[in-house]
Amino acid sequence: MCGDFRYPSPMAIHGKKVIVVMPAYNAAQTIERTVAAIPEGVADDIILVDDNSKDQTTEVSKALGLITITHSANKGYGGNQKTCYQAALDRGADIVIMIHPDYQYDPRLTPYLAGLIADDVCDVVFGNRIRTRGEALAGGMPLWRYTINRLMSIVENVWAGQNLGEWLSGMRAYSREVLETVPWEENSDDFVFDQQFSHQAAVMGFRLGDIPVNAKYFDEGSSINFRRSMSFGFGTLGVMFWVLLHRLGLYTHRLLVPKKR
Repeated sequence: MCGDFRYPSPMAIHGKKVIVVMPAYNAAQTIERTVAAIPEGVADDIILVDDNSKDQTTEVSKALGLITITHSANKGYGGNQKTCYQAALDRGADIVIMIHPDYQYDPRLTPYLAGLIADDVCDVVFGNRIRTRGEALAGGMPLWRYTINRLMSIVENVWAGQNLGEWLSGMRAYSREVLETVPWEENSDDFVFDQQFSHQAAVMGFRLGDIPVNAKYFDEGSSINFRRSMSFGFGTLGVMFWVLLHRLGLYTHRLLVPKKR
């Protein structure tokens, strides 16, 4: 795709306004491919938030005609998402879909994510990269990452009473009601933000679901290193501890208290 990105006439998924948000950091080489793969007529708006990148992420985003917000300082993966979701709500989104602009997740799944929410089947939908072990590894997922993903997803499913194929997905869709209920503003600014959000939504009774999504790992794509993965894992255990206390009726952490509306 070359030149300015022009929004197609939205196909109005049951009259819902769908906004795609992209938390970006050093994604200049992959934004265009990501945007080009989003099916026409799904997104009413595309918002990219540049978390103080060192490359030309902001310039490329603006050249493509995306709604572009640039942080003057790096706020972290979770902090970036906070800006994304607030901007989407401010623009009247009914459904918000997060797609990483590094082209790791397949953007062609966007209408399916939106449709499950618009059809009132789910309130939260994840892209599941682990349809089969062979497919995940063939896509370039490191074996250590696959192993951690499997173990954590099994434990978190049991802990939260869910049956998701993957808990660590970075491709997610939320209904407006979820974003207006879950106190995501109180979550971490780091990578554990996603896990906190998932457990918050489960505790608050929202319907979680997933669909298979192809994922690709390559040099231009973003990735969390082993050290930060360990920090992420301990952060996840922390939120699971708060969930346990809540379910036992012993203590309810502020992260598990719905926002007042």
